[in-house]
Amino acid sequence: MLEDRQPSLVSTTPDGTPLQGAGWLPHGYTLAPHSHPEGQLVYAAAGALATVTERGTWVAPASRVTWTPPNFAHSHRFYGQTDVRLLHVPLDLCAQLVEHPSVFAVSPLLREAILALSAIPERRPGTHRRLLTVIVDELVDAAEQSLHLPEAADDRLRAATALLHEDPAQPTTLAELGRSVGASERTLSRLFHAELGMSFHRWRTTLRIHHALARLTDGMSVTDTAVACGWSNPSSFIDAFTEVVGQTPGRYQAELRHLHH
Repeated sequence: MLEDRQPSLVSTTPDGTPLQGAGWLPHGYTLAPHSHPEGQLVYAAAGALATVTERGTWVAPASRVTWTPPNFAHSHRFYGQTDVRLLHVPLDLCAQLVEHPSVFAVSPLLREAILALSAIPERRPGTHRRLLTVIVDELVDAAEQSLHLPEAADDRLRAATALLHEDPAQPTTLAELGRSVGASERTLSRLFHAELGMSFHRWRTTLRIHHALARLTDGMSVTDTAVACGWSNPSSFIDAFTEVVGQTPGRYQAELRHLHH
């Protein structure tokens, strides 16, 4: 059983935003847009989280950790009962990491280091700093993951993606979407590639995977998730989910259950 308690997050910015610590957060909990003078790592040891910035949305289940650079405005939303771990990264260590928000794969060593640093009080001076250096070293070598959903600048493309955000499961074609926003199918296709770096199909699939992760994390079955997120059958959903996330939805839920016990 999870403990029914309020978050024990500690260390805050001047406006009260938590910077470091550990605690359980309920499904749907949000942290409003804010920024930090230092870098921040957010890890869901159980559950999942979404980080939203002007550059798009990143989703991180327990196999990934979210990185946000200093002074980069962002918000968080948590899915499922989430064991969240927050770590702040001093400016001198931030220079070793990428200058944009990202999601990284979590190795066994990285996971254990994050869990230890976020939960154990510092008993000897310098202990936390040494462990944080190990974490940064691991991140430098870690692969950036593909759960980034970029957002558009062009008004027509923003209108099109807004319609998809409202109902990710809709089977709208690119041509139909274009008619809704006053752009040709060819123009929208070009904009998806030029501004977002991916095809319309890839962007919508990633959007649907984001929503699928939230539903799976909250306990919805694989079949019901597939239908709710717009797949015509569970097998096509499983294939798409595995390609993007790196494991089947069934395996993802099994690992969640293991982490909760």
